[in-house]
Amino acid sequence: MSASNDKGKGKEVALPLPASSSGSANPAASLSSLWAYLLPALNHIVKSPTNNSDKAPAIETAFYIGIHTACYSYFTSQSETKSSARSSGEVASGTDLYDQLDRYYIDTAREIMLGAPQDDSTLIHYIVPCFNRFSAGAVSVNRLLNYVNRHYVKRAVDEDKGWLRLNDVLESVAKSITAEDSREKISERLKQKRIDELKKWGYKTDGSGEPMASAETCAEAASPPDRVITVAALAHRRFRTEVFEPLLAVPVVKGKKAKNKIPKAASTGPPIPKGRLARALKELLESKGGDEEERSRLVKDLSAALRLVGVVPTHPLRKRLDKWERDQVGKTS
Repeated sequence: MSASNDKGKGKEVALPLPASSSGSANPAASLSSLWAYLLPALNHIVKSPTNNSDKAPAIETAFYIGIHTACYSYFTSQSETKSSARSSGEVASGTDLYDQLDRYYIDTAREIMLGAPQDDSTLIHYIVPCFNRFSAGAVSVNRLLNYVNRHYVKRAVDEDKGWLRLNDVLESVAKSITAEDSREKISERLKQKRIDELKKWGYKTDGSGEPMASAETCAEAASPPDRVITVAALAHRRFRTEVFEPLLAVPVVKGKKAKNKIPKAASTGPPIPKGRLARALKELLESKGGDEEERSRLVKDLSAALRLVGVVPTHPLRKRLDKWERDQVGKTS
């Protein structure tokens, strides 16, 4: 995957990918055959070089329709053979494909992480375009595999397997529930708890903040890996776990502890170590000269990326980025 965000010449532009030749084989016959049919499209959409990292390359219309048809046929055949999955405890239809997609995004994110430069001064210049390209591909794949969202994800959410589960809110809601409360009243309080969670991601009921769908996408990406979420949020969650979280991690300083040693004053001790991304941001913000417009774009894109992958608003780096953006607004007002 390319790390460049240049829109000029010098890079191959990916043409629409034609349908792969599967001969007389039925792509919906098994998971392996379906995945073999899907994989060229996924690689093209998510990984192909492009002059514009904000837009994913396309596939030909016939291939697009073929994938929709294959997914529909695969889910339909699974539903027919596993109609008793819920009562017998078998794996619900669609879980295998969903897990395969999750592994694909894990591998793709790890490839990006392996390509990260060791020099902190160029880290953000690498990560931001990589994420923009990855995210554009994830959004495109989300549309391509919308049947996965409609058939599998929606059902999982209905079965309390989504990003926000009953157990997550039961404790706080239960304190305000009495024996006299009706089912409708309890349901209303659960809905309010969901709204409260979305407000953490910028949603406002008066419409002045982020749209509900946008806030929910971030909340989905912030959820633990065992939660079933939409295909786009699944990709963003894996970028968080495989790329951003390792870069945000603060290294542990190892050393022998002396017995009965009087602690030094905080001001005389060594500086507290920071994660690579925090160091890279500090270097970027404090650098002199260079393209100020480019620096501003990188910082804004990094802030948006951290939010989209589900890094919580209270994280120190997100708070620093938010403060920087407020300061920039103050300078221009």
